[in-house]
Amino acid sequence: MVNLGSISGAGKSMKPIHVSFRLPYNTHWGQSLLVCGSEPVLGSWDAKKGLLLSPVHEGGELIWRGTITVRSGFCCEYSYYVVDGEKKILRWEMGKKRKLVLPDLIKDGEHVQLYDLWQTGDDSLPFRSAFKDVIFNRSWTLEVEKPLGVIQNKLDQEDSILVQFKICCPNIDENTSVYVIGSTTKLGKWKVQDGLKLGYAGGSIWEADCVFPRADFPLKYKYCKYGKTGKFSLETGSYRNLAIDSSSIQLGYIFVSDGMLREMPWRGAGVAIPMFSVRAEADLGVGEFLDLKLLVDWAVDSGFHLVQLLPINDTSVHGMWWDSYPYSSLSVFALHPLYLRVKLFQIYARCYQQEIQKAQDSLDGKDVDYEATMAAKLSIAKKVFALEKDMIMNSSSFQKFFSENEEWLKPYAAFCFLRDFFETSDHSQWGRFSHYSKDKLEKIVSRDSLHYDIICFHYYIQYHLHLQLSEAAEYARKKGVILKGDLPIGVDRNSVDTWVYPNLFRMNTSTGAPPDYFDKNGQNWGFPTYNWEEMSKDNYAWWRARLTQMAKYFTAYRIDHILGFFRIWELPEHAMTGLVGKFRPSIPLSQEELEREGIWDFNRLSRPYIRREFLQDNFGPSWAFIVSVFLNEYQKDCFEFKEDFNTEKKIAAKLKSFDAKSLLDDEGKIRRNLFDLLQNIVLIKDPEDARKFYPRFNLEDTSSFKDLDDHSKNVLRRFYYDYYFHRQEDLWRKNALRTLPVLLNSSDMLACGEDLGLIPSCVHPVMQELGLIGLRIQRMPSEPDLEFGIPSQYDYMTVCAPSCHDCSTLRAWWEEDEERRQRFFKSVGCNDLPPSRCVPDIAHFILRQHVEAPSMWAIFPMQDLLALKEEYMTRPAAEETINDPTNPKHYWRYRM
Repeated sequence: MVNLGSISGAGKSMKPIHVSFRLPYNTHWGQSLLVCGSEPVLGSWDAKKGLLLSPVHEGGELIWRGTITVRSGFCCEYSYYVVDGEKKILRWEMGKKRKLVLPDLIKDGEHVQLYDLWQTGDDSLPFRSAFKDVIFNRSWTLEVEKPLGVIQNKLDQEDSILVQFKICCPNIDENTSVYVIGSTTKLGKWKVQDGLKLGYAGGSIWEADCVFPRADFPLKYKYCKYGKTGKFSLETGSYRNLAIDSSSIQLGYIFVSDGMLREMPWRGAGVAIPMFSVRAEADLGVGEFLDLKLLVDWAVDSGFHLVQLLPINDTSVHGMWWDSYPYSSLSVFALHPLYLRVKLFQIYARCYQQEIQKAQDSLDGKDVDYEATMAAKLSIAKKVFALEKDMIMNSSSFQKFFSENEEWLKPYAAFCFLRDFFETSDHSQWGRFSHYSKDKLEKIVSRDSLHYDIICFHYYIQYHLHLQLSEAAEYARKKGVILKGDLPIGVDRNSVDTWVYPNLFRMNTSTGAPPDYFDKNGQNWGFPTYNWEEMSKDNYAWWRARLTQMAKYFTAYRIDHILGFFRIWELPEHAMTGLVGKFRPSIPLSQEELEREGIWDFNRLSRPYIRREFLQDNFGPSWAFIVSVFLNEYQKDCFEFKEDFNTEKKIAAKLKSFDAKSLLDDEGKIRRNLFDLLQNIVLIKDPEDARKFYPRFNLEDTSSFKDLDDHSKNVLRRFYYDYYFHRQEDLWRKNALRTLPVLLNSSDMLACGEDLGLIPSCVHPVMQELGLIGLRIQRMPSEPDLEFGIPSQYDYMTVCAPSCHDCSTLRAWWEEDEERRQRFFKSVGCNDLPPSRCVPDIAHFILRQHVEAPSMWAIFPMQDLLALKEEYMTRPAAEETINDPTNPKHYWRYRM
């Protein structure tokens, strides 16, 4: 017990008030619970000084308890934490800090017990803007009836206990009240009319207090809603129980915090479509931000509550159609000029009405023409800017926008100017501007510079994009539709962010994914990996700023490749494919542990294993030519790559330089075969420590592995399984618990995680703890023993969908594999022969499975919804594909 003498200003003649904490929570061996808060008696938010609780078993529950002594009128904020033996924080509650206000009626020497429940991430979901400001948004106001900390009854009877009930109820109709009813007379004997009515205390909290004789305990009770019209809604689940310790003779007050009122979970549906895919009469070659208003209207008419987009940040890195890839950001803050509506540039746009109409007509094609659309919009925008720049730049609206965004806006404008001046986004080629500094930045954006108008043009474009997207976002909120954005896992290597913050990125590496459903050879996205250690020094300020910026427009967001916040698949910068990588962070295999198991020949295992017979099998008669160009024979029939060709990028560059006539085979086939030779290794040597190794993914598929002795094979199999499925789990869990809460607490947007691919076992428990909503695609089940997911068995904390932008549409998937169609039909209990076409009845059946799933959200790609009507199925299904993950240069151009 904390001594009252440690509390500043405590009078010697005062009897302390005893405040006890009580929390049911099951911990693992070596873990404890503590409570830490804003006042010195609870550590002043220093966990090392917090109150360590003691465990007691009550029935089947583990209850944690602890007591402090305070003065009358005490108030503070506090939270619970899971700690190890040294009080190092392992886990903490999600949601808002708890508030304790001791009412003045509680006298010195009395006892107060707080009955709390651990707050999970689920508990905070109703307070995310998607629900608070959109779904549960009220046109009427709830007036506070009972301020926090006010007790309405007096504890003036002996052998009685005052209980304050507190429940959170964020979703309530007008003219509806909250009651607690239960087993005693004072709780109405289960009759709501005679129950205890709660008063609204603000922040979706309802409270009431009641004095009970000790004989009434244990109490059985439930909360319910009751409207003036007689509409009654009792919370779901079993009875709540409130018992007291018979030894607590002095107990006078119990403050019960019962968490959320238990209701049938809210479920909704939405539509997913890239911004560039939207088509409207007013747009110019591509979907534009203001087209979202039309899409919102359509969603409302269709009963949808959500519109999901792909990333909308500027990707203008190459100045060509490669920039159609929306996940390769030039800036994580700037919006893409592609989505600008030039028609709205004040009155001056009328001067170019004919030019705008001509561009609209010529660009209204089946697919997006990225380069022509960008050129047309920027050309018109520059002409209008020349006419109205002074009026816009001097306006109070622009000045406000600039002051709120100049921290990223200035570097972005400067980068765009330098990119165009040097004709490359590769900032390493910018001479003295290669290394960013604030002094250099201020000179570039100076009002006195000859190119100041160019800088201002980029401000001007971002200002109008902000206005147009803000208008669409506000429209969606008012219509009750959530606008859901997308947070890419990476940024382009040649981006504003890598220029300004090079210390935050590992520029000698590349990000990707190991082999999975999308690509059996893995993926290489080309982004540099993050320097998480450096990011942590300012509490991930760059990430927090990203989320704050997104929250200006979106009320929900998708975390792209959430697995990357646990661990990322890291490749050397010179790699082109995604196969020969390693996880970062991860615990490698040490040379010592391998040697203990009889593995000695590390040179043999970690260098490409190339034999004459492999060359003859792969290259046929041209094998000798391949050897003469790319390889050396270091011993009889054993070969190694020459130093000039010992990476994938070096090989690709050499093949490109060949005269076509000198190639004895198809260039693509030769490249694949040479890459296969380069990847024919068993262990990857750590580039920073030669005594550490990583097992190559799918090492058993390599001929290098197959030529090993049985002992070595068995040992390496065991190490492989340990590396990929066991030894990293605790490390990855801790890594995610350091980074993901920072994202979640940076804004009040609803967060969903794209958890597809090779999923470590720690991922789903962490997501559940943090209140992160997962993704379920029926054709990519997370259960290893299923070929097709079963929507009726999905968890509530998921988004379910029949397809996504990274795979073929429902219609294309159905029609591309006859045997798979038949297996799917049988899996859903139909023994008939399935139709070869995805007719509307088939689409309706599959979509209905998802609508009826327990998932919080069913989100459908627009193309899958179009399959519900024959008249929208005239286009070949393959043309509706958004992305082909196996093709790093895929053109993202689908339009409705």
